[in-house]
Amino acid sequence: MDGTRRSDIHPGQRVHIVLKQDQRTGKLTEGVVKDLLTKAPQHSRGIKVRLENGLIGRVKTILE
Repeated sequence: MDGTRRSDIHPGQRVHIVLKQDQRTGKLTEGVVKDLLTKAPQHSRGIKVRLENGLIGRVKTILE
């Protein structure tokens, strides 16, 4: 499942995100969602989230 719809993403889910500095390479970082930062119901590049470890990025895949 991709991360473009806010309704699909909830705190506590494991996801792959792409960090701002990794957007060119597309390197993914795995983590657990702490907060949803995008307020819009949908975003073409992925919903922006904060992980429990403090990293912020856009969701590319939902693992659960």
